[in-house]
Amino acid sequence: MTDRTVKVLFVCLGNICRSPMAEAVFRERINSDGLENRVEVTSCGTGDWHVGSPPHEGTRRILDEKRISYKGQRAKQLKANENTAYDYIVAMDRQNVADLVDAGVPQERINLLSDFISDKRGLEVPDPYYHNNFEEVYDLISEGSEGLLQDILARYPERE
Repeated sequence: MTDRTVKVLFVCLGNICRSPMAEAVFRERINSDGLENRVEVTSCGTGDWHVGSPPHEGTRRILDEKRISYKGQRAKQLKANENTAYDYIVAMDRQNVADLVDAGVPQERINLLSDFISDKRGLEVPDPYYHNNFEEVYDLISEGSEGLLQDILARYPERE
């Protein structure tokens, strides 16, 4: 057992498309490996336009197709000083990174999701709100989630 829980925060613009999808996909991944007691996951947006709203219908559709739960998810905005509570702050694109830095999050504490995909480092997860490319976004999030989990397991090995 680890001596503490690893906390992960996924961030996008409005917290209705990419970051709630990443939260649901990553939660499913950690639960399927029995790691729900070692890793906590949540998501938020940098903007407040959708606070309180459920995930976007396109996000819900693809998660339903993949049989991944998003039960109880509602959009929320990053709160001031909340960033210090997380071991991983994972942004979907460079604008999210810039917004997080503007909100006072040190740049060195932020990763793009693609930083956890060896052959796609620096790639942005496109916003499906504008492009309706939910399948492409799901594929990137799935791949990034696997890499993120491997990074967590390497950096925070289980202790007997």
